[in-house]
Amino acid sequence: MKAQAPTVQRILIDGPAGPIEALIEQPPGAVAGLVAICCHPHPLYGGTMQNKVVHTLARAARDLAVTSVRFNFRGVGASAGAHDNGIGESADAAAVADWARRELRADGLWALGFSFGSYVALRLAALRDASLLVTIAPPIRRFDFRRLDAPRCPWLVVQGDADELVDHQTVLDWTRSLNPAPQVRILAGAEHFFHGRLTVLRALLVDWLARQLPAPA
Repeated sequence: MKAQAPTVQRILIDGPAGPIEALIEQPPGAVAGLVAICCHPHPLYGGTMQNKVVHTLARAARDLAVTSVRFNFRGVGASAGAHDNGIGESADAAAVADWARRELRADGLWALGFSFGSYVALRLAALRDASLLVTIAPPIRRFDFRRLDAPRCPWLVVQGDADELVDHQTVLDWTRSLNPAPQVRILAGAEHFFHGRLTVLRALLVDWLARQLPAPA
């Protein structure tokens, strides 16, 4: 029997720099009160909410019947404004989270991000008290991750050891300096965009995220 497709909505959300273009996917029988906010890679290098790794984050949420919201940062697609080096983009993410909590009645928030989006997701986790955090290929040399406090929620870092843009050993050294330290998964042979490894990445994400789901009432 073919699985029922999710309900997909493309909307504009009011943000601090103007409208934010967003894509909401609600699976049939979605987990009540929970939403995954998915943050995309660097806008100045072609990053959008349609990025394949971000799509994989949303698919992992869908596999677990969790509603996801992907959105374009300011200045990307139909989102108003101009690039703001992660600060304004964090405000965008917070506005999306506020919308989700209000309109989707989502008390639980998953902050998920890839590359530049992982920097924004880490900031979002603190700004809006996320219930978990996933950062994929965090560019810690380009953005000052070290000045950000480690969140108290469950946190997964995923990194490829063949990443041509983010050195995996530097990421490992950074994560070991944190308290509390995140859980880390290194994907052998995976480069920055996980070409040919997206299926493996999705399975890893589903396995870890499933462990964080609230127990049925």
